[in-house]
Amino acid sequence: MLAPLAHPVYRRLFLAQVLSLIGTGLATVALGLLAFQLAGNQAGAVLGTALAIKMVAYVGVAPVASAFTHLLPRRILLVTLDVVRAVIALLLPFVTQIWQVYLLIFVLQACSAAFTPTFQATIPDVLPDEGEYTRALSLLRLAYDLESLLSPMLAAALLTVISFNWLFSGTALGFLASAALVVTLALPSPTPPEQQGGIYERTTRGTRIYLATPRLRGLLAFNLAVAAAGAMVIVNTVVLVKGNFGLGDREVAWTLAAYGFGSMLSALLLPKLLENLSDRTAMLGGAALLCLGMILAPIANGWGTLLPIWLMLGLGNGMVLTPSGRLLRRSAHPGDRPAVFAAQFALSHACWLLTYPLAGWLGAAFGTDATFEVMALLVALGILAAAMVWPRRDDEDLEHMHQDLPAAHPHMAHAAGQRHRHTYVIDDLHHRWPRP
Repeated sequence: MLAPLAHPVYRRLFLAQVLSLIGTGLATVALGLLAFQLAGNQAGAVLGTALAIKMVAYVGVAPVASAFTHLLPRRILLVTLDVVRAVIALLLPFVTQIWQVYLLIFVLQACSAAFTPTFQATIPDVLPDEGEYTRALSLLRLAYDLESLLSPMLAAALLTVISFNWLFSGTALGFLASAALVVTLALPSPTPPEQQGGIYERTTRGTRIYLATPRLRGLLAFNLAVAAAGAMVIVNTVVLVKGNFGLGDREVAWTLAAYGFGSMLSALLLPKLLENLSDRTAMLGGAALLCLGMILAPIANGWGTLLPIWLMLGLGNGMVLTPSGRLLRRSAHPGDRPAVFAAQFALSHACWLLTYPLAGWLGAAFGTDATFEVMALLVALGILAAAMVWPRRDDEDLEHMHQDLPAAHPHMAHAAGQRHRHTYVIDDLHHRWPRP
């Protein structure tokens, strides 16, 4: 798994992402505590709304940004976005009204909506070998999981000597450290999109490729399952631990750490497992763990029983999310990858846009037990949809016909009649997935 770190560009990108994620993790803990300070036992509803606003920014900004990011040097774009995010993080401790939280969260996450797909689409260009890229994905998943584990632990330690408002300063430092590393790199220039068209064509191209590809439609269904379970963890952990169990800030941080530890285990195990299991099988197994966790959570009668359930949910989360980059890489030409990564970013967060407010508002109105039942149903629907739209056999080379192309077309040079076989992705010559 550590082999990609021998590549100097990837190593610095990886470290930049780790530092940025640690800062983000501190903000996650601090934002929950800020919501509790402003709204008390209604913190779940406030946090759910704030995170829904975050998803609106992701869904609306990411496709538009992907249509233009190839026009700018990646280094300049990534550094600028890091600096802006640091400034916003420094403003969060000074808010006194809930609407101010909502406004700053929107600006912060609009920057992230441009940053994250650009960063993700850079990795395949830095590491073109598929095996190395797979290990790099596991390392990135491990970075996310270590953030989920270490950031709450760090927050718990810091909260013994400082107030939670100071955690936002750690967020700003993380973003600035990330910018300082990226500014030293010579990143590969982005490949121009396969199709140069108008604004509509460029902003919707990634989504059109995504929704026309069966394995990516399955990924979208898995995104719903992950969002349903993850929203309960992020929105209602503070309510369960502080409101239901009467515990403190540090216990909130340790509970989130248990979730991160489970996800970290999946990142450590998956590179070996994926040598023998298909991506589809691993992701179905992870989604099943999410569903089981949602079913078991209402019977948790104390902190000691909640922790292993959160660990199980983290394990399922990592098993579903880690292989997703492999699916995206397989499903697009290099020039279309930024658009497809942006489509995944926007569509997956559209699922979170549904589940975040649902988890917050249902929890505030009907209690967490009823909300767990609703979310378990959503996870089960996601699993069923993924199994239906993503065929068990998922070959990359597919035999297909081009009835709309003349025999003299360059693409038909090696075809036997109108039927031929090659690695199949949706592009300007292949508009629909071939039927078996």
